[in-house]
Amino acid sequence: MPRIRETPDLETSSERYALRFAGPAGHYMLGVQEDGVVSLLGHEPSALGRTVLDVGGGHLQTVAPLARHGCEVTIFGSDTRCGERWNAGPLANQVRFEAGDLLEMPFGDGHFDAVVSIRLMAHMQDWRGLVREMCRVARQSVVIDYPTFTSLNALSLVAFPLKRAVEHHTRTYRTFRDSEVREAFAANGFTPVATYKQFVLPMVAHRLLGRLGVLRWTERMLRAIGATQVVGNPVLIRFDRAIG
Repeated sequence: MPRIRETPDLETSSERYALRFAGPAGHYMLGVQEDGVVSLLGHEPSALGRTVLDVGGGHLQTVAPLARHGCEVTIFGSDTRCGERWNAGPLANQVRFEAGDLLEMPFGDGHFDAVVSIRLMAHMQDWRGLVREMCRVARQSVVIDYPTFTSLNALSLVAFPLKRAVEHHTRTYRTFRDSEVREAFAANGFTPVATYKQFVLPMVAHRLLGRLGVLRWTERMLRAIGATQVVGNPVLIRFDRAIG
């Protein structure tokens, strides 16, 4: 039986999805995500300013900050429709877009210095296949995000009906054990080097009460005392190709 081609980034690349991040709460969440991605790719001197493949990046949430830091960025989507917001935006002349099978990308082994994939893996049925393919085309680093059980995200799972009521178009998603993600990358010769956890409070709380600056103040205090790095969610993590 032929494999069914997965296209979860069709949703995240849409204008409807972008509206979920309109307003103060959405801008705040994207700012935290941007800080995390940039800090992970800048984990060592001169790490930015290299070739980066943004898998499923038609949402354009990470492309602009990477381009601002001098990276040569290529977006890869599962369908040409995933490039509609890119094609209509100011980055069309600065960033390339290509489409194809997420599990059989048309690039050679180690073609890009780094691969970034945000808001994708939790919606993939064959997420291990995605990990395998990202590791194949990455020369050095892969940066991903994923929701983890080791956090207050357990409350988010219970409160999913509320999340859907607030966000209207939210989808179900897979929540991961940290160990299974690390094992999948280890099987492809990659080891974790740095993590950046984003929020302690469930994201639906920020969407529901996003106008209340006290939530953002609380998150800043929790990060300052180290709580976020222990129980924060979603997890941003960088894996590097093992040497030797």
